[in-house]
Amino acid sequence: MERLVTTSQAAEILGLSLQGIHYRIKKNQLKSIKKDGKIFVYVDDSKKVYQQEQKVEAIKQESNFNNYEAVIEVKNEQIELLKKSMKWMKKQYISEIFRLEKNQKRIIEVFNSEIKLLQSAFNEMRSIYKPQIEQKISEQKQNSGFIALKDFFILMKRENKSDKEIKHIIFEAIKNGDKRFIYNKIEKKLLILDSNFEDLI
Repeated sequence: MERLVTTSQAAEILGLSLQGIHYRIKKNQLKSIKKDGKIFVYVDDSKKVYQQEQKVEAIKQESNFNNYEAVIEVKNEQIELLKKSMKWMKKQYISEIFRLEKNQKRIIEVFNSEIKLLQSAFNEMRSIYKPQIEQKISEQKQNSGFIALKDFFILMKRENKSDKEIKHIIFEAIKNGDKRFIYNKIEKKLLILDSNFEDLI
């Protein structure tokens, strides 16, 4: 059943503002008449249902807004958890890098220690076997009929010859074609046949 009420009453009944009532009158969404310079609106009980629907819609919107806030809060919590997780992973990564570097240093130290031990063992073996090797080389040279240049110098020095004099003796012997002194020009090597060298003293 419709009843005639003022615009302010209509606003209260329908839960609208005065501007909202006037807007709906202008758009012919509400029936109205003008009496004595005043505007009156026809309102029926179905409009109350409309008002209730608006309230329900408002509640839904508020609920959606609350849900939206809840979603944002959950997302923020997830972001914080991710930040903490990343921080922990970064800490673990740095710790692992430090551990690997420390292990690498230890491995290098062990290798260096092993190298020193090998060098020491090599030097010891060389000092033990060097005289024997030199003796064998000397024997081989003697058996082959040649003597080392060093041995020739030793032999000449026993006869009180200086280094300069010995070099001169060798140079002159090569120059004069002494067959005891075989000089290879290409390889620049000198072979000396074993002899008493009395004529050079």
